[in-house]
Amino acid sequence: MRSGRITRAEVASAPCLIDFALLHPDPDDPEWLRPVPPSAALAKHLHPLEREIQERRRRSVQLTESFEPFMDISAQDPPTTHAITVLEGANRINAALDLATAECRSEVLTVQPGGGRSEDRLSEALERGLSVVDRGVRIRTLYQHTARHSPSTLAYAERIADENVEIRTLEELIERLIIFDRTVAFIPATDDRQIALELRHSGLVEYLAKVFEQLWARAAPLLEEIKYTPTTLGISGVQRSIAQLLVEGHVDDSIARRLGMNVRTCRAHVAKLNAALGSNSRAQLGYLIAQSGILERD
Repeated sequence: MRSGRITRAEVASAPCLIDFALLHPDPDDPEWLRPVPPSAALAKHLHPLEREIQERRRRSVQLTESFEPFMDISAQDPPTTHAITVLEGANRINAALDLATAECRSEVLTVQPGGGRSEDRLSEALERGLSVVDRGVRIRTLYQHTARHSPSTLAYAERIADENVEIRTLEELIERLIIFDRTVAFIPATDDRQIALELRHSGLVEYLAKVFEQLWARAAPLLEEIKYTPTTLGISGVQRSIAQLLVEGHVDDSIARRLGMNVRTCRAHVAKLNAALGSNSRAQLGYLIAQSGILERD
């Protein structure tokens, strides 16, 4: 600034001088740059900021005036509680789960129906799980028995293993359920799980927690062998469950979904039931199941 100009080569190591408009090209020689008064350069940068601040202040006043009538109304009535919140779309559902995970302090209860889960979903679950386990939060998870044959599920269980983590399996489960600290619960609202419900009503959450505890008491630890009650004709526990659903009128797709297996596996079990009972048709199978006594329990 004292000399009145500087070569471009000398400024190469300090490009901020040009970025902040403290230098401009010499009109007589393009190889040289001339200084701009700092006050002028500063004003050039401050002007749009001041204009933005003024616009934001105007906007804040406008919003306050717009909301004022509603504030007056809400002050007269008791505040509403969001006992049920509809979450639409994976992004919003995951954001709500992330927030509940961050706020969780003591316990997470989860029901995950179906067979083996994809690696992407298990990685997502592992990240959330480890974040709460590190804080000493207890996790109890229920899968279906078919998850015992899923390498990815077993690998997940091994990676999240901790004294505060328990995983059990059951033959048949309710739909997906996640409960945090018994204060907030999440359940799917549609079959494709693109819409979920966030429940904060204490009665609803406590009811779902009791349902979980009943299922948990009947479930078997993931890494322990399942001991089925012996049945007549050498029919397994899984096949007895399929037989029960068959006589209730369920089709193969419905049975497979409820027991967390694919349709091909379900049909293979139905074929074994046919062979064990000597059935030649689905109608005859239902009759023979009822006559065999295999659905009778002690």
